[in-house]
Amino acid sequence: MKKPDCIFCKIIEGTVPSTKVFENDRVIGFKDLHPAAQIHFLFVHKNHTRDVNEMMVLEPSQIGDIFSAIRELTLKDGLQDNGFRVVTNTGQHGGQTVFHTHFHVLGGEQLRGFN
Repeated sequence: MKKPDCIFCKIIEGTVPSTKVFENDRVIGFKDLHPAAQIHFLFVHKNHTRDVNEMMVLEPSQIGDIFSAIRELTLKDGLQDNGFRVVTNTGQHGGQTVFHTHFHVLGGEQLRGFN
């Protein structure tokens, strides 16, 4: 299901441009407009859910689809060699600004810790 007011749904349907780095029939990956690392991609399922908790209730298989896509890209692009980080934000206090479940893939440099 797509939401007409969701920016990520619009990216998926192609009405909002993005720089795609990955796409299959279930998942799309694209460059973040405001990167927090040298490499910063977003991975989203093509079926809309609000956040990871809703995804796990409504469509738990989607998380496997997304992590399989992340694995495929990070192996192909060599991010696996030096490592990378996968992050999802949930809710306002968690820093979520787009309410379509998405995962940030960060790498290409030594990342700072969470402290």
